[in-house]
Amino acid sequence: MAENQIFREKKRFFDLWAKTYDLIPTTLFYQTIHRRLLNYVALPSPCLVLDLGCGTGKLLNLLAARYPQLKGIGLDLSLEMLKQARKANRHHPRLIFVSGNAEDLPFADNQFDAVFNTISFLHYPNPEKVFQQIARVLKPGGYFYLADYTARETQNTVSISPGGVRFYSPKKREEMATKVGMLTISHPYLFANVVLSIFHKPHGLNQ
Repeated sequence: MAENQIFREKKRFFDLWAKTYDLIPTTLFYQTIHRRLLNYVALPSPCLVLDLGCGTGKLLNLLAARYPQLKGIGLDLSLEMLKQARKANRHHPRLIFVSGNAEDLPFADNQFDAVFNTISFLHYPNPEKVFQQIARVLKPGGYFYLADYTARETQNTVSISPGGVRFYSPKKREEMATKVGMLTISHPYLFANVVLSIFHKPHGLNQ
């Protein structure tokens, strides 16, 4: 499948899912992941954060409630997901939701204190490009929080959505981070084979 076609099909897949995305059991699953993820997050105040593949905006709303000085941008390929996120936005104008592709982020260099990506990385056909973009938009000293299903081997591919999904081992995640100059902090287990990988952009690294 051609790359542009993959993105069109994935967008359609999530557009169709958007209206029922927050129904049980999906909501319960994400609530658990987000709640446990927050135990590992420390943000400066004030701060600007980015949520890649933000879906309906649940994580950003939790972050904004915990950090009163936080401003956040949620980015998603699906316009229908963004529509749901805007409806549920409890912290406007501190939070905004925009359309975009994680492989070509529409943001300036060294802009964000932290980048989050929750159960979205598995959908990206070119994960190395996503790491490059994240390293570019993170401020020196910033953190990337990647929560996703893991694989026992370096990489597993499963055909359950357009273009398939790919699960990466912690070792493979580290390799992609190292290539763009980011340091690996840890890989804590969250829930149901979901592992949080925490990466740090060192001071002095400018993409």
